This record gives sequence, structure tokens and C-alpha cells, in this order.
Amino acid sequence: MPDRPETWVWLSAWLEANFPALYAGALAMLIAVWRIIYGGGKLRQLALEAPLCGLLGIGVSYGPALIGAPREAGVFLACMVGLFGVEASRAAAKKVITKKAEQL
Repeated sequence: MPDRPETWVWLSAWLEANFPALYAGALAMLIAVWRIIYGGGKLRQLALEAPLCGLLGIGVSYGPALIGAPREAGVFLACMVGLFGVEASRAAAKKVITKKAEQL
């Protein structure tokens, strides 16, 4: 790979384009780890929920751009996912979807 500079250019461009989402996911995962440790959670919960919060945080971080909000708001939303956890995020999403379904 050191002999192929175009690979490094591609990797650098990809990281520059996707850094906010990667940062948001890593921060959501870190906040989830701290929340689980502080709450006295078990190792199993730490190993499963923290990466899920990170991945969900990456997905959520792209949302503000879709509604016209600044991209930086995605980091805030990802941190909220890490703070509340996967179960609370699932319950909130289910509540919103149920409310929308009732309106139809």
C-alpha cells in the first residue's frame, strides 16, 4: 500500500467526507459505555449495547442533513442515542411510527 499513493488519497478523501458520522458514532458508543458502567451494567450489556449505540448513532447522524438542519446537529443526536440507549431509542421510534400510522 505505501507504493500506491492513490490508495492513500482515496482513503483520505473518504475519511474527510465521512468523519462527522464516524465521530458521532464513536462518541455515541463512548457515552453508552460510560452510561452502562456508571449504571452498574454487566459486561454482556456493555459488549452488546455500546456497539449498537455507536452504529445507531452513525445512522442518526445523517438525519439532520435530510431536514435542512446543520450537519453538526447529527453529533448531538448521536450523543443522545448513546445517553438514552438502544431500548429508549427503539421505544421513541415505535411511539412516533404508531402515532403516524394512527393519523393515516
